[in-house]
Amino acid sequence: MTAPREGVSTGSCAAGAAKAAALWLVSGARPEWVEIATPVGRTLRLAVVPYSPGRCGVVKDGGGDADATHGLTVIAAVELLARDGPVEFRAGQGVGVVTLRGLKVSVGEPAINPVPRWMIENALREVVGNRAAVVTISVPGGEEAAKRTFNARLGVVGGVSILGTRGTVRPLDEQALLDSLALELNTHAAEKKKQLAMTFGGTGEAALRRAFDIKGRGVVQVGNFIGFALDEAARLGFERILLGGHPGKLLKVAAGSFNTHNRVADGRMEALCAHAALLGMERDLIQELYACATTEHAIALLKGRPTERALWNRLAEAAAKKCMARVPITVLVAFIANDGALHGFSGDAPPPVLDL
Repeated sequence: MTAPREGVSTGSCAAGAAKAAALWLVSGARPEWVEIATPVGRTLRLAVVPYSPGRCGVVKDGGGDADATHGLTVIAAVELLARDGPVEFRAGQGVGVVTLRGLKVSVGEPAINPVPRWMIENALREVVGNRAAVVTISVPGGEEAAKRTFNARLGVVGGVSILGTRGTVRPLDEQALLDSLALELNTHAAEKKKQLAMTFGGTGEAALRRAFDIKGRGVVQVGNFIGFALDEAARLGFERILLGGHPGKLLKVAAGSFNTHNRVADGRMEALCAHAALLGMERDLIQELYACATTEHAIALLKGRPTERALWNRLAEAAAKKCMARVPITVLVAFIANDGALHGFSGDAPPPVLDL
């Protein structure tokens, strides 16, 4: 069976387009192809759509899991300034602008995420050295495509976001992910372990290890599939699970969702607001929390309030109870910030987690 084909991120397209635009400006020759480096060490060779010196595009290829931007052309217009300095980013047609706090870029900035910005700047520096530049990224058709994304709910208006952390788009092969997860859990069971820590991804693992000073390998990244992971853990005879992660995922578990993919489940603000109300928090605050587009914004609203820790503890207890209603395992839940700070825990105090 042929593996699904990888695609190219909008961030890689923007970097390739910017490099091509700069090459045409500097050399006077219209490029047909460019090569760019990705954050994971791969080199991509991208076909260029030429428009004019300083303005080129690259067509987005979603690979085997085409998304809302598949087939659109990501265009970069590059203006070189007569001095050394930074690269300034602007949003052109079809690229969104951030209007709410809590995203990876500031309010008022183009919705071009940090890794794509890094890729674009690196690609430019290969051509123009330290010269200051203004890069305007546009995606014709992006405003319409954005209607098929969550951008409006996140406060990104006017178009799509320029995304990507690897430079490529991995096809969604759910069964392969589940098979890999089951195999990893089996390796721990083979070591006769009875307890494990689970989290959702790499950032969550780093935060969980920092919060609980975990040194061993007994932390499993379950992606969106916490329900499947718990079921497998029960089948394999595990007795105790520490589930830790960012509130953005764990609030969904507290709401009773065991597949946390944004296409499958949400309920974050509903869970947060229900437990805030049960704690007796003021109505105006609950309405403000419910209107938050991101959990980061909600976390900021709660910070420093007298009942902040009580609310996160209560939500951790709720998530733990949902898990233990599903599987006959003792499940401890920790709401953790990305820097390892503990928001809340399902117990009187975080116990030591042994043999991990």
